[in-house]
Amino acid sequence: MKNTIFLSIALMFVITISKAQTVMQLKGVDCNGNSHDLLADLDAGKAVLIHFFMPNCGSCPPPAQKIQKMANNVMKKHPGMITAYALPFNNSTTCSSTATWCSSNGLSLYMPYDSGAAQVANYGGFGMPTIVLLGGKDHRVMFSSQSFSTSDTTEMRDSILAMLGGTTGIDDITNTVSIFTVYPNPASDMVTINLELKEATNLLIEVTDITGKIVSTIMNEKLNAGVVSKEVNTTNLPNGNYLIKLTANGKTGVQKLNILH
Repeated sequence: MKNTIFLSIALMFVITISKAQTVMQLKGVDCNGNSHDLLADLDAGKAVLIHFFMPNCGSCPPPAQKIQKMANNVMKKHPGMITAYALPFNNSTTCSSTATWCSSNGLSLYMPYDSGAAQVANYGGFGMPTIVLLGGKDHRVMFSSQSFSTSDTTEMRDSILAMLGGTTGIDDITNTVSIFTVYPNPASDMVTINLELKEATNLLIEVTDITGKIVSTIMNEKLNAGVVSKEVNTTNLPNGNYLIKLTANGKTGVQKLNILH
């Protein structure tokens, strides 16, 4: 059975007001004797992860391990484009303790430092744990959280790959979606999203900005196997890069969309 769905939607920005965050420099020799410069990493176009922890926090290592796995997978296609720092939430943890925390938890990606009080305050305070993702030459705070859920790694991955110019997660949805195209791209006023579903699917289509923040939800419903075609009016979107985010039966794939009026 072939189901064709046609919809034209004018996209509107969702404006939220939150505490502004700015990147804070982290420069100098780490607890392993290696020198680093966070702003230099960003100026090189890299993504930077900061993980604030408490040595006796049992819930802090697992998120760091999941994020490290995500980062290492990204760097298979983008070698060396992610750096990570591990900082205690206070200034009283010793270098030995921080270095041991990283090594004992298998966190080889993270560069250990012994003082993080000013840094964690800058990003909103300590949680269990506090996680920050920075990216790009424009020194953006792309993600920050004082808690952690597994879906955060997907959000961070998509933000990193979008920043690096990649298309994400397509392999993850191929068991459910055989076709996922966005045309024309670049687009000026209208864009068509074409899908072919292999099976009945809980389908969510969203448009996000380059940091992964949702601009608009195109659809969210269960569909039978078949063809889905969505035509979207993009005249209200300013020029720039966006993401078409498709979630099918819990798996997510992202296509990059360039708007050029």
